[in-house]
Amino acid sequence: MARQQSIRKNFLVQLLISSASLILIFSSLLYFYIEKSIYDEKRDELIHYAQNISNYKSIYDLGELPDNFLSLSVEVISLTTPLEQIDVYEKTIEQQTFLTLIYPFDIQNNVYLKLIKDITPTKRLLKKILNYIFIINIAGFLLVILYAVALSKMLAAPIRKLSQDLSNMNEHLMKPIQMDEIPQEFAPLAGTINHLIARIQTFVKYQKELFIGTAHELKTPLAVIKLKNQVTLIKKRPPEEYIEAIKTTNKTVDEMNIIVSNILNIGRQEGAQLDKPQQVDIIDLLQQKANDFKLLAENEGKTLEISFTPNVFMATIQVGLLNQIVQNFLQNALKFTPPDKKVILRSVQDDFGLLIEVIDEGCGIDESVDLYAPFKRQGNKSGVGLGLFLAKSAADALGAKISLKNREDGVDGTIASLQLNSQLSCIIPRK
Repeated sequence: MARQQSIRKNFLVQLLISSASLILIFSSLLYFYIEKSIYDEKRDELIHYAQNISNYKSIYDLGELPDNFLSLSVEVISLTTPLEQIDVYEKTIEQQTFLTLIYPFDIQNNVYLKLIKDITPTKRLLKKILNYIFIINIAGFLLVILYAVALSKMLAAPIRKLSQDLSNMNEHLMKPIQMDEIPQEFAPLAGTINHLIARIQTFVKYQKELFIGTAHELKTPLAVIKLKNQVTLIKKRPPEEYIEAIKTTNKTVDEMNIIVSNILNIGRQEGAQLDKPQQVDIIDLLQQKANDFKLLAENEGKTLEISFTPNVFMATIQVGLLNQIVQNFLQNALKFTPPDKKVILRSVQDDFGLLIEVIDEGCGIDESVDLYAPFKRQGNKSGVGLGLFLAKSAADALGAKISLKNREDGVDGTIASLQLNSQLSCIIPRK
């Protein structure tokens, strides 16, 4: 089993490593700067002494001697190999550190001044400075640890609150997360969770309505079958009446089979939501559907007109879900459109993506009711009332939007729309 990663732990480790590196680099640069400044000062001091001696002046040209003047030793030496430049080096003898300067005095005779200065107090001072910097670094690192722990807790608090709010929810008690209690950085996450909660609430609501509606729809034909059989069995009847009763029973059973088939379609649709998306040409799929329904429309004395733009619209979707939505739109449009009338199937590109519309010349809809609830029927046509419920579920699974509204061009009828998101698609011009 893969080990789960902790964002907070990773944050703490990265913050501590970066802070320790920053403190170490800054402290090292500070110490080296202090050390170089002090050594440069001592070197310049020795050069100043050597220049005064070389110019036959007083070693120290001020009015009084410095405190560390006695730590200075001056010698005149001869070198077999002449020096090209001033030589300064450090040497430690018996825990004492000396800074030595070789300075030209008489270059023609290879005579040089050798100035030796005891810088042991300076080394001790530098050591104290290094110790102080080390102590300050430890204290600063401890403060960074405390700050990192406090900051990580503060950053993790909204996640913990979201987790607590979600853990206290169930299908019977679901409420959206209060956005004003969430930091601005977590607002998109909270908004996504609220959208998911709304979808779950809608799903649970429709599932409850589906169970209740299914029980009611199956109970009525069963009651009809039982009553018809009871009436038939009250007294002996001619064979024709028994045959008629059996026909009525069979008809009722067929109606029940239709209900069961539609309920099975819901299960198939949930399985289709798990199908692997395919890259297809939406316009080509619409053309195939139009060809199938043109024959059905002509058989019913109706006309199916098509208008597709653009010529090609590639998308990565579950084809079965898209077919179910378009098929439901066309079936409803042809069902409610009278003979000698027309149904329009068209597609247009907009800012959101591809808009697919099915426009009929039927009786229109009641926009004040929830048309997507299971077993909701419109008009006086037969049907179970699960088509739009399935279409809405399929659209949600595709990340698309569907809508139903009455026509506003002076003609009775309905416009069923499917809006596909262009983020999962791209337009390829046809050559």
